[in-house]
Amino acid sequence: MRHRIIVLGAGYAGATAAGRLARRLDPADVAITVVNAEPDFVERVRMHQLATGQDLKPRPLRDMFAGTGVELRIATVTGVDVDAKTVTVADAAGSGVAGDGTEVLGYDTLVYALGSGWNPGAVPGVVEHADEIASRPGARRLRDRLARLAAGQPVVVVGGGLTGLEAATEIAEARPDLDVALAVRDGLGDTLSPKGRAHLRKVLAGLNIAVYEHTAVTAVAADRVTTADGDTVPAAVTVWTAGFAVHPIARTTGLELADSGQIVVDGTMRSVSHPDVYAVGDAARAIGPGGRPLRMSCASGTPMAWQAADSIAARLTGGKLPNAPLRYVNQCISLGRREGLIQYVTADDRAKPAVLTGRLAAGYKELVCKGAAWGVANPTLRLPTRRRRVTRSAARPATAAGTRDSRSG
Repeated sequence: MRHRIIVLGAGYAGATAAGRLARRLDPADVAITVVNAEPDFVERVRMHQLATGQDLKPRPLRDMFAGTGVELRIATVTGVDVDAKTVTVADAAGSGVAGDGTEVLGYDTLVYALGSGWNPGAVPGVVEHADEIASRPGARRLRDRLARLAAGQPVVVVGGGLTGLEAATEIAEARPDLDVALAVRDGLGDTLSPKGRAHLRKVLAGLNIAVYEHTAVTAVAADRVTTADGDTVPAAVTVWTAGFAVHPIARTTGLELADSGQIVVDGTMRSVSHPDVYAVGDAARAIGPGGRPLRMSCASGTPMAWQAADSIAARLTGGKLPNAPLRYVNQCISLGRREGLIQYVTADDRAKPAVLTGRLAAGYKELVCKGAAWGVANPTLRLPTRRRRVTRSAARPATAAGTRDSRSG
């Protein structure tokens, strides 16, 4: 019987892992199923572009996985039982599955890649009044709200991380008639090198973005934000980019989690509590160089997916486990369509003195985004002439067929 691999989530990490597994393993031995809530691959690193009205190329997942042997299931994950080794899914309306409802899927190996969403925290008014760009629906709602704003109306972006910087500059460039402000808890670009910070300030000043440094936003209303000092900043639209939160299902699984809610994994991306589960992307708490956790990002998720897929393939086929270190090279920041900042970093993500700026940096960032999407869209390019066979000891025994699929609803 074929070894059943289920991949939950088809973002950068999940889709990459599924494609790499299809490239490594013989389909006669392995059945790979990807479960994703949306029918298209979402270029999350471009959500600030979508929010400002730019058209993004559609990338249907069925086209991406066509001919790979990967089965795509358009459904929402509603539960994971790591002891029974099952996943419960609810098919999306119009998915084409007869009798849409709930189904329990058994697995032998699970790749958890459900990622993260925006983190409103406990700040009053954020959920009711703020917009987010951590998802495509959120970016579309923000796009519609920005389109309705008249000239001169204020927009406040809360959060000084890469997402906040990209959102503020993209909005200011696309809508120079708006009054755009950026509120950051610490100093502007304080994780960048001196050259990086200087260029960032120059670009923001050129876009007329007002910057509120060392400013903690403690409340959001329909027309303003309030800071810890009791000051108010006018805001017809507030964009909340102050961090990400792991998909809540992780906390219901019984897997060992970090305080962040991420699944704790070893160097092969394998759960430290359940060896049949691997976690990649924002959902995983993986340790990089210097003993520092990898940050939530595409730059972390893709190599984590490579590591997980190669580790699964090695364990199933009796091959050698990968020993490639997960390290960083640079941080790529788009500052609108004409400006960018490439901050070179150490292996453990600390800023080096060197930076790349201007149009060349903007072009570099665009190539990185296109390359990441291309890699996901071509998951089994250059298929080996002979995929590796699963060893008999790793195959699923016929007496352990797993949970019988059931459908209701």
